[in-house]
Amino acid sequence: MRTLGIDLGSRKVKFAAMDNEKLLWLREFDTISFYRRYGGLRDGALTIDFPALDLFDRKEEAETMVVTGYGRNTINLAGARVIPEIQAHVAGARFQTGLETFTLLDLGGQDTKVTRVENGILQDFLMNDKCAASSGRYLENMAQVLEIDLDELSRHSENPVPLDATCGIFGESELIGKIVEGYPLSELCAGINQTLIKRVMPMLRRFPRDTLLVTGGVARNQAFLHLLHQAVGCAPLPPEHPQHNGAIGCAVLAGRE
Repeated sequence: MRTLGIDLGSRKVKFAAMDNEKLLWLREFDTISFYRRYGGLRDGALTIDFPALDLFDRKEEAETMVVTGYGRNTINLAGARVIPEIQAHVAGARFQTGLETFTLLDLGGQDTKVTRVENGILQDFLMNDKCAASSGRYLENMAQVLEIDLDELSRHSENPVPLDATCGIFGESELIGKIVEGYPLSELCAGINQTLIKRVMPMLRRFPRDTLLVTGGVARNQAFLHLLHQAVGCAPLPPEHPQHNGAIGCAVLAGRE
């Protein structure tokens, strides 16, 4: 059965196509431009112009679709089953790693989730969606202040400048102050990455850290992973496709309906 999983993220819209649980391809689009170019509203449901997206050839069209993500609570996708983000991310993590017992840290564009799974069963979860200060959007904003890209930001973890503001907006002001004080770029970047560790550790302390999986776009930040390793005492494990984990989970579950 050919299936399509869709993760309507706050920063990216991700697609995963599968055929009998064999991953065929992954795609992603910037969220705002995606909705402007390919989205529509009909009878209160989101419609997607799939022919314009050019995701499939005629032999590949999906038989079932499952959707999750940032937009799932405000709008339904016509023709798709809607599932919670936690369910999608757990399914994606199990599929990508083959693990049945783990703690999952997912750092999305505007929220952070920690989930505990034991023997393949969800035991507990915690979500922070009240403030983007522990999310990918925070890193994007701070990188813009430094006038660098996220790749440059992810290279630095040594001698972090102390940054204590708990709000993303105040954090930008604090960072500007450190720039004025003359700290080098490498230490400013390390400080930003270290600040993210400070914000996720209170969530992680509630859960076992025997096996720690990390998903979301922030899982591509090598400095963050290095600092997280130091903080938790075990090596965090990003799956092969961390940013598409939710979409992959949707595609897997679509094939099990």
